[in-house]
Amino acid sequence: MALLEILHFPDPRLSRKARPVEVVDDAVRKTAEDMLETMYDAPGIGLAATQVNILQQIAVIDVSEDKNEPRCLINPKIIGRDGEEEMREGCLSVPEVFAHIKRAERVTVEFLDLEGQPGTLEAGGLLAVCIQHEIDHLQGRLFIDYLSPLKRERLKKKVLKAQKAGQATASSDQSIPL
Repeated sequence: MALLEILHFPDPRLSRKARPVEVVDDAVRKTAEDMLETMYDAPGIGLAATQVNILQQIAVIDVSEDKNEPRCLINPKIIGRDGEEEMREGCLSVPEVFAHIKRAERVTVEFLDLEGQPGTLEAGGLLAVCIQHEIDHLQGRLFIDYLSPLKRERLKKKVLKAQKAGQATASSDQSIPL
């Protein structure tokens, strides 16, 4: 396994859409393994292939306390949404920045597993938020795209200033990035 480089906002590559995986083979499984290792190392609870500059529809997630329930969703597609909730989100591609984002409270997602077999998952709470967040990445969207243009521009200036100074943006929130 290998650690992959996580792209950081405002890198324009984060806005690219991922292509569907045509065949789930050993190369796709290796990518998923590397993504899980990278996600755990970061540390985070979700990672989309676009965040590591791979334009394939692959997302890995593990919202368990003990980090022992890894999930890999290949070509994920939300086929049902229910309710609404607001949760404070962060992102490995936008380090130490958090914002309250409204999303569906429950989702149903179709995907392929690491064997190429179709699956369906119904999820609520943090898992539902994480699934929506990672699928957004695969579509070229960041959680900050849900913010007003003014807030997004302020955030961009803050991040660029911190990058120039060689430091991360400050946050007192201890939330785990998605």
